[in-house]
Amino acid sequence: MSEITVLTRATSKSRSLRTTVPIGIVRQFNLSEGDKLEWEIRAENGELIIVVKPLKV
Repeated sequence: MSEITVLTRATSKSRSLRTTVPIGIVRQFNLSEGDKLEWEIRAENGELIIVVKPLKV
């Protein structure tokens, strides 16, 4: 499954960026507002691998 999202500024004064979790992923993992996501980031064979794991509150 491939999804495309767009990064936007978290706030007008922030240097942080945010994106939207696509609805297909929200439904597949039964995510709700307030749930937490754990991000694991690593490099393998010249590629950036990002694994996102839902952590239910």
